[in-house]
Amino acid sequence: MENQLAISVRGLRKAYGDNVAVGGLDLEVARGEVFALLGPNGAGKTTTVEILEGFRQRDAGEVSVLGVDPARPSQAWRNRVGIVLQGTGEFDDLTVAEVVHHFAGFYAAPEDPDKVIARVGLTEKARARTHSLSGGQKRRLDVALGIVGQPELLFLDEPTTGFDPEARREFWDLIRDLAAAGTTIVLTTHYLDEAEALADRVGVITGGRLVEVSTPDRLGDRHEALATVSWRTPEGAVERWESATPTALVAELAARYGGEVPGLTVTRPTLEDVYLRMIGQR
Repeated sequence: MENQLAISVRGLRKAYGDNVAVGGLDLEVARGEVFALLGPNGAGKTTTVEILEGFRQRDAGEVSVLGVDPARPSQAWRNRVGIVLQGTGEFDDLTVAEVVHHFAGFYAAPEDPDKVIARVGLTEKARARTHSLSGGQKRRLDVALGIVGQPELLFLDEPTTGFDPEARREFWDLIRDLAAAGTTIVLTTHYLDEAEALADRVGVITGGRLVEVSTPDRLGDRHEALATVSWRTPEGAVERWESATPTALVAELAARYGGEVPGLTVTRPTLEDVYLRMIGQR
């Protein structure tokens, strides 16, 4: 079983003085899985991920990432892990191509830097100095630096911040391609639609503890929630009913109205609805 896991965490704890950031967290991420870690600011999400990345020391617990304790990372282990932070840095005097080629030199078996630049949609900016890039373009450069080493495991911290809707969808395709090629991906994001579109499983962390881990469609028993059916009456009023059998209710309404039901909608709780309830904001 351990060989099938990219990440295994048992009893992870980290405190800053009297403030317990992570309190006894357990987590498993399978190899080849896209796992989204969700949580509000201050929930312990960033601390957890930084421990997994080897950037922060833990106080207690057992942690294995690609079979290695990240508290004692080797260069060989670093070559297997890609990290996209919220901001990689500034390289104002260098071009996009120069930065990506430079970072490729840190890895034993990097991907062709020019192909990486194309994958993140920066080919037309390859000769541009990085200070001239827009915020979204700089974010794409961050992603390029995270994947140029062809990592087995990729950490993505809010990767599409600053992207317009079209660029976000293009980035999602890139993530799907990486996952299809076998890359394990740990994603933190505040975009719930992004987590739903990309993740095989999601985990919700709040108060330093992992509240639940499940697939996006089953988180918080979402799949068992009642559906809300609404329609407009002949008088123009809006009727709403909660039903465990919405198909039967719609069929009944269709028979009543002799065909199309005016203003008909059928909705179930979204991932955002469930998430907000779990972190106590709804």
